[in-house]
Amino acid sequence: MWSGEHEIAIEHLVGSSLAFIGRAHFLGRRFDEAVPKLILAIQEDSSYPEPYRTLASCYAHMGRLDEARQVERLRTITPVVVPKTTPYRDAGQRELYLSGLRLAAGEAK
Repeated sequence: MWSGEHEIAIEHLVGSSLAFIGRAHFLGRRFDEAVPKLILAIQEDSSYPEPYRTLASCYAHMGRLDEARQVERLRTITPVVVPKTTPYRDAGQRELYLSGLRLAAGEAK
């Protein structure tokens, strides 16, 4: 997934972490498929911040800014809503993720 092969990642992650599957759908810009996986990932482990970040970014890109801006739970887990670095090697994927998070956090693009 980090190298931009999100389709292959989904195939290999079936039955694995819903957070990773949701993130792979997000990176493939299949936001409608990402949302339910990310919500389930949060329900599985509500202490893991990454599904919250990806969900917020996803909602922002879907134009659902009210939902995207509900990052209060994320802030109780970590003070870092928009990380300075990401594991994404692909610049487009990094920008997709970070630009959505900036919108969700109410920061300028």
